[in-house]
Amino acid sequence: MSRTVVMWFRRDLRLADHRALEAAAADGARVVPLFVVDPAFAVSGAPRKAFMAAALQSLDEAMGGELVYRHGNPSTVLASLAAEVGAAAVYVTADHGCYGQSRDAAVAAALSTIGVPLVAIDSNYAVAPGTVKKGDGTPYAVFTPFCKVWRARGWDAPRAESDVRWWGATHLPCDGPPPVVNTTISLSGASEDAAHEQWQEFLPHVQDYRDRRDLPAVDGTSRLSAAVRWGLVHPRQLLADLEPSPGHDTFGNELGWREFYADVLYRRPESAWRNLNRKMDAMPVDDDAAARARFERWAVGTTGYPIIDAGMRQLAATGWMHNRVRMLVGSFLVKDLHLPWQWGARHFLRHLIDGDLASNSHGWQWVAGTGTDASPYFRIFNPTTQALRFDSDGGYVRRWVPELAHLSGSTVHDPGLLRPASYPDPMVDHAAERDEAMARYRSVGSGSR
Repeated sequence: MSRTVVMWFRRDLRLADHRALEAAAADGARVVPLFVVDPAFAVSGAPRKAFMAAALQSLDEAMGGELVYRHGNPSTVLASLAAEVGAAAVYVTADHGCYGQSRDAAVAAALSTIGVPLVAIDSNYAVAPGTVKKGDGTPYAVFTPFCKVWRARGWDAPRAESDVRWWGATHLPCDGPPPVVNTTISLSGASEDAAHEQWQEFLPHVQDYRDRRDLPAVDGTSRLSAAVRWGLVHPRQLLADLEPSPGHDTFGNELGWREFYADVLYRRPESAWRNLNRKMDAMPVDDDAAARARFERWAVGTTGYPIIDAGMRQLAATGWMHNRVRMLVGSFLVKDLHLPWQWGARHFLRHLIDGDLASNSHGWQWVAGTGTDASPYFRIFNPTTQALRFDSDGGYVRRWVPELAHLSGSTVHDPGLLRPASYPDPMVDHAAERDEAMARYRSVGSGSR
C-alpha cells in the first residue's frame, strides 16, 4: 500500500512556496489535502468567513477538486481521518497564534494515541514568532530594534510549487465546504493566482509607497492584507521582490510590523484582549449606557467628524479601511470618546476582511497607548487637521459621506455653516476631549514604563 500522509491546510491556502506541503509530498506517495471546518470559526466576522470560503474554493479548483472538507472538532476529525486513510503523518504549517497553539496541542495528543505524528513545519511569517531576540535572549518591546534584527536574520528564498499526488475528495467522503455567507463585499483577489497578479500590478508602484500610503483617496497600498492573512501569498514571496530604496524599505517595514505584533502576541498571549502595559489598567474608561450610545454612533459613522464617518462607512461597505484612517477612527474612539479599545478591536474583527488577531489587537493598543509605544499619551490625533493633511481635497470623504459630496475642496472636512441638515453636528468637542484624555493618561503616569 502506498504511504499516505495528510496535509492539513489552515492559514496557508496556496500551493507554491509551501514548505509543509513540500515535506508532505516528499514523505508520502499519496497526500490527502484536508480543511477542517472548525466550530470555532463561528466567532469570525462574515467578511472573513466569506473570503476564506472563496479562497478555499480557489484552492480546491487548483488541486483538481481533491480538497477534503470535514466538519467538527479538529482533534476528533484528524484522529478519525488519519485512521481512515492509514496516514503515516499529518503535516501542518506551524501556527503561533493563541488558539492555534492550543488546538494543535490537542490534535497532536489525539493523533499520538494512534501513533501518528503531527509534523509542524515553517510558519505563516517570514521569521517565526519567538525567533527574534536580544543578545541576552529577551524579546524586543519596541518595533525599531526588532525590525533591525528581523531584517538581519533574514528569510529563505521562495520556492516553486511542489509535485504532489493528491488523494482526496474523489476517493474519500467529504462534508462539503463551509456554509455560504451572504455578503455584498467584493471577494476579488481570493485566490493564489489573483493575489500574485495583484502584487505584480502593484510592484512597480512600491517605489512611491512611502509618499502615497497615507493618502486614503488614492490607490497607494497593495490591498493584499487579506491574501497574506489567509496565506494565499507568503510574506517572503513579497519580500523577495523588494529592492533597497525608500519606498521598498517602507513597504518591507509594514510587513515587519505584522511580524512584530505576532511576536508580541506569541510571547504575551493575554495581550489579545488585555493591556500589554498593565499599568494602564488603572486608566478610567467609560462603559455605561451613554458610552454604548456613543459607540453606536461611532460604529455606524454618524459622529459628525467627516473623516471618521468616512472610515467607518468604508469598513461597513467594503470590509476594509485605509490604514491611516484606521489610526484616526481608533484614536477617536479611545481618546475623544474615552471608550475601551477592546470595543473597537472587536468591531473591527467582525467587519474586516483582513482581520488578524495579533495585528488588530496590537494596532489598537498602539493607538490606545496601552501597548508597545513608549510615549503613547502625546499622540491624540485631531481628526480635522489629519483630514486636511492626508485628504486635502476631500475626495475620500466625499466618496463615503454623500451628505457632504456637494461641498468643494477642503470645506468638506469642516463644513461649518455649510453643514447640511442631513449630516450631524460633531458629537464631541475635540479640544475638550483631548484635555480630558491627557488628564486620564497623566493620572496613571503613562509616560513611563
